[in-house]
Amino acid sequence: MKKLLVSFLLISTLLAACEPVASPYTPVTQIPFFASETPAPFIVPVTDTPLVIQPVTDTPLIPPLVTDIPIVATEPPVIVPVDRWWDVYFTDPLVINNPDVLSGSIEEKLIGFINNAQTSIHIASFEFNLTPVAEALIAAKNRGVDVKWMTDDKNGLEYDTQPGRGQFSLLIASGIEVKDDARSALMHNKFWVFDQKIVWTGSTNITENGIFKQNNNVLVIRSTDLAFAYEREFQEMWNGQFGPRAPSTVNNQWAILDGTPVQVLFSPEDKIVSNLIALVKDAQVSIRFLAFSFTDYPLAQIMIDRAKAGVDVKGVFETFGSASPNSELQTFFCAGVPARQDGNGSFLHDKLIIVDNSIVVTGSLNFSSNADDSNEENVVILENAEIAALYLQEFEKLWNQTQDVDPALFKCQ
Repeated sequence: MKKLLVSFLLISTLLAACEPVASPYTPVTQIPFFASETPAPFIVPVTDTPLVIQPVTDTPLIPPLVTDIPIVATEPPVIVPVDRWWDVYFTDPLVINNPDVLSGSIEEKLIGFINNAQTSIHIASFEFNLTPVAEALIAAKNRGVDVKWMTDDKNGLEYDTQPGRGQFSLLIASGIEVKDDARSALMHNKFWVFDQKIVWTGSTNITENGIFKQNNNVLVIRSTDLAFAYEREFQEMWNGQFGPRAPSTVNNQWAILDGTPVQVLFSPEDKIVSNLIALVKDAQVSIRFLAFSFTDYPLAQIMIDRAKAGVDVKGVFETFGSASPNSELQTFFCAGVPARQDGNGSFLHDKLIIVDNSIVVTGSLNFSSNADDSNEENVVILENAEIAALYLQEFEKLWNQTQDVDPALFKCQ
C-alpha cells in the first residue's frame, strides 16, 4: 500500500504552487508519498484543511515534574479520550428515509457540527433544501459565528424559488452571505470547513434526496492543515476564481494524520482524473468502485487492464444513464469485468474508489471529463485499512442490492 502514496508524489513537479492565503501557518512543501514505478502525476490524500498535520488534542502540555514536591496519590487519574481525526458516515435509505425524523441521520450529525462551531462555518455545496440545517446556521450566525455559503447558480440560488426550497432565502434574510459561481460549469463541491479545524466532505448534497433517498457518504477530517487547504479553496471561489485558471497548490494539500497519508485534490486545477489513473495503475490486489456517473474511458480502461493482470475488479453503476453510449458500463461488460447496475430506486450517488483494501478515494467528482475539466470539485485520497474496511463494507452491502446487466442492453464487438 505504501506504493500508493508514491503515486501522488511527483505532482509538485507538474503544478506550481501558488501563494497561500494570508495565514501565520507555514505550509510543508514535500509530499509524503512512497516511490513507485508509476509515472508522474501523483498525489497524497488530503481534505479541506491546512497542510502539515500532527494530531492535535486539547490536552495541555504537562510540565516536567518537580521532584522535591511529594505527590500523594488519591484517585486513579482520569484519562480523557482523544477524538480520532476522522469519521465516516453513510446514508441508509432503506432504514433512515424520513426527513421528519432526524435521529441517526447524516442531517442530525451535520447539525451537531454546526451547533459546536465557535468561529466560522464556510460552505461550498451544490444545492440545499433542509430547513433544520438552515435554522442551525442562523442560530450559529446569531451567536457570532462567521457563516458563508458558496453554491452553484442554477442548482443553488436559482432553484431556491422552487417548491420545497427557499432555505437560501432564509439564510440571506438572516444576514448570512450566500454567493453562486455565475457560470455554466458546476460548482459541484459538497464541503464544509468548521472553525478552520474540521472538514466535512464526500458525495452528499445537503438535500432531502441526498440524505434520505440516495446512497451517499461523508468523510470528516479533523486537521487544521487540511482545513487550511479547503479554506484556501473556499476563499478562491468566494473571490471569483473558478475553473482551470484557478491556482493549484497541490504540493501543499496533504498531511499525515496519525500515520495516515491524506491528499486533497481540487478540479479542474489539479487534474484529478490523471492522478486517479496513476493510482489505479498501481493496484496489485483489488479495485472496487461506486459511481453515479462514469464516462471517462481512460480510467475505465486502466481498471480493465489491471483486471487482465489479475487484479480483482468490481464496480457498481447508478442505473439511470448507465446504458447510454457515454457510460463506461458497456466497456466493463464487454471486457468481462464484473460491473452491475445499482438497486436503489432513487440514485446511487457515491463517487468512490477503493484500491488494495487500504486506499480510499472519495469526494464530489464524478468520473467524467466535465467534472475533471470544468466543474469545481474536490477529492480526498487516503491510505488507511480501518477506514477502507468501512467503505468496503458499504460496497458489499450495495453490491448485494444490485442486479446483473441485461445482456440485451449491449452488443459487444
